[in-house]
Amino acid sequence: MRLLAYNIRYATGTGPAFHLPLPGAGYLRSSRRVLDDITHFIRREDPDLVGLIEVDTGSVRSGLINQAEYIAQHLGHYTAYECKYGAASINNQLPIVRKQGNAILAAPRVTNERFHYFPTGIKRLIIEMELDEVCIFLVHLSIKYRHRQEQLRHLHDLILAAHKPVVVAGDFNTFSGTNELFLFMRATGLRSANTLGMPSFPARIPRAELDFVLVSREIDILDFRIPDVRLSDHRPVVCDFRVLSAQEIAARERHSAPLLA
Repeated sequence: MRLLAYNIRYATGTGPAFHLPLPGAGYLRSSRRVLDDITHFIRREDPDLVGLIEVDTGSVRSGLINQAEYIAQHLGHYTAYECKYGAASINNQLPIVRKQGNAILAAPRVTNERFHYFPTGIKRLIIEMELDEVCIFLVHLSIKYRHRQEQLRHLHDLILAAHKPVVVAGDFNTFSGTNELFLFMRATGLRSANTLGMPSFPARIPRAELDFVLVSREIDILDFRIPDVRLSDHRPVVCDFRVLSAQEIAARERHSAPLLA
């Protein structure tokens, strides 16, 4: 199974023009060309699962195009998306901002989907999608360290409640990489698919490991890549994996068990 996770920054593009005429002005204008380029890239990768961070679900910025549905239609995927702010947030009342969300696109049969919200931070959405063999969680964590730690504690409880192998993917905003996630991964039993700690941000010359795919022990990583794609301020991450059978898990645990003196 192939998972592609990508913070597409609402298909607003990148480069010096993004900050003209004022810093951050690019957030107010989406590009159909960039959206099409992102769509074509994802199609070429042929993923079974796509986690999209920062999608416009139909504001005037995107020309009323729901970017999650647009990409899903070109892939032939099912999609689940939602605004990334909590229901009580004032952001749900603001033009453009209320259409900012995250999405999961899936080719396999979806058995269930749930939308959770962190109790802290501005970006609060957690999308949980349950497939036949695995549960996928998509997150976009807070830029503030204290909020991130509280969000990770909440995410920990959701992961432990899952009854299937787990994959957690998204933009974690951890500028110290896996160092910040060490205790979280220990507590949940998750491990990073990016064993080399390759950076994904910024897209032009990556220096920070912000985008993660974390997996539970029942999942075998076959490949992990960060393609040199510069259609957003982040690069995408691509992970090939399979879910181990009960027999394979038992054999692996026997092999890794310490020998008794």
